[in-house]
Amino acid sequence: METPANAASCRVGLLVTCLVDLFRPTVGFAAVKLLEAAGCSVVVPPQSCCGQPAYNSGDRARAKRVARQVIAAFADVDYVVAPSGSCGGMLHEHYPELFADEPDMALAAQHLAKRSHELVSFLVDVRGMRRVDARFDGAVTYHDSCSGLRELGVKQQPRQLLRSVEGLTIAELPGAETCCGFGGTFCVKYPAISDRMVTDKAEDIRRTGAGTLLAGDMGCLLNMSGKLSRLGVPVAVRHVAEVLADMADRPPIGAADRS
Repeated sequence: METPANAASCRVGLLVTCLVDLFRPTVGFAAVKLLEAAGCSVVVPPQSCCGQPAYNSGDRARAKRVARQVIAAFADVDYVVAPSGSCGGMLHEHYPELFADEPDMALAAQHLAKRSHELVSFLVDVRGMRRVDARFDGAVTYHDSCSGLRELGVKQQPRQLLRSVEGLTIAELPGAETCCGFGGTFCVKYPAISDRMVTDKAEDIRRTGAGTLLAGDMGCLLNMSGKLSRLGVPVAVRHVAEVLADMADRPPIGAADRS
């Protein structure tokens, strides 16, 4: 890995996220490897959900209870980094508005928001990382997850680092910025619409000819992996951090479902 020569050291608190913890712990280890390569010391405080499901469902009281725990857990780190634009967006964009009616907590939420970042954008935009020491043979396509793209401006950063991976080529995805249909609780509330959206997304992925699909959010990846599997489309699915950290040597996401 390339360590930015002029980057000051920093202490990062890793928000692992629920889906990484429960479905793909390798992503968490990949995130630690990348952050350490960027000159950061990494701590993983005791943590729970960021509160996004409750927030999206209109349960502000429960979302606040969870958010208070997160704010306290990450109070003493320089930055909070999540391998997820969705969870990163919750901390950065929605925590301050969640506590808008509580002045003291609003200040704490704003302080956390200013220190919160999605993983790859943090590596590129904050730590100045320009390349990684990794190899991945084959063509990949990349899906831009909605929260990372629209709330945090994550677009070129993953592509920049992916272009430095030896052996890898990028086949751009038609409609890369179009929602995959997961949308957190959206897929539960509107399953028919969600299924139509992910079916269209799977067809776009197939048309790229790429052997691997990458993205920065586990929710999107699980949704697309499931549909690709059910349609019999032979595309492996991985979190972008696994490829950037040179840790794509385990079965792809959803592989057990295909066996």
